[in-house]
Amino acid sequence: MRAILIVLGLVLLIGGLWVVFGHGSYTQTDTLLQVGSAKLTATHDKGIPQWLGIGGIVVGALLTLGGFLSKR
Repeated sequence: MRAILIVLGLVLLIGGLWVVFGHGSYTQTDTLLQVGSAKLTATHDKGIPQWLGIGGIVVGALLTLGGFLSKR
């Protein structure tokens, strides 16, 4: 249980730092026009919001500390 908390906390902490420093993004595809079977699409790269990265850092740090400080 202790090792799981530490590993999960570190993953969240590293992921949160990745987002805060501006490297986290995802691709969204929108259909602009569809006539029959022909389709016109647009692809956009969007960044993950900063608040989500900060939340990942906070939760990851708490889980990591909880894993290190647990008695068992």
